[in-house]
Amino acid sequence: MVQNEPPRRRGRPPAFDRDEVLLKARDAFWRSGYAATSLDDLAAATGLNRPSLYGAFGDKRTLYLATLERTRADMIGALERALAAPGPLRPLLARLYAATVQLYLRGDPVGRGCFLVGTAVTEAAVENEVRAVLTLSFEQLDGAFEAKFRTATRELPPGTDPVVHAKLATGMLHTLAVRARGGASEAELQAVADAAVGMICGPEATGAKNQHDL
Repeated sequence: MVQNEPPRRRGRPPAFDRDEVLLKARDAFWRSGYAATSLDDLAAATGLNRPSLYGAFGDKRTLYLATLERTRADMIGALERALAAPGPLRPLLARLYAATVQLYLRGDPVGRGCFLVGTAVTEAAVENEVRAVLTLSFEQLDGAFEAKFRTATRELPPGTDPVVHAKLATGMLHTLAVRARGGASEAELQAVADAAVGMICGPEATGAKNQHDL
């Protein structure tokens, strides 16, 4: 007599890297925007089926919020590390904006710009949680620049208000993002970046220019 086999347990869903899935989901939202990105699009981008996505992240909105929060944290961390680099303020800002130009130009057929600016600005008009992440990111960007400017007052024009200059520095990041998304060339974006450094630090002395050229 053959004994009945015990019921089989359902296997666990295959393991996946949460961070990798978030980045792939972010790329999907980045390409098409939140509203136009379907669950099928997200499943195809991440390699997870709908049940797995629901189980790991909840619904589409929750997944989008997770990508926003991940991007905010990465962005602020990168900015703080860049501003903490040793050396004079002017070349430091020049390197920071030049690196930002290269980052925002990634994409096909035009630069993708900034994920937060490119997708969250629209959704923030109707989604309180999206607006909260966006507002926090702006405040943290401003705060990082302000802290740097307060330690470099001798390298800024007389009478500079670190708070106002910080908002200007952040605003230039947003300007580069929007223009990259609109198809601006690298040369056009770099010209804006160079102007931003000049606005923040003031006109560069002739002697300093000559030293840079050597």
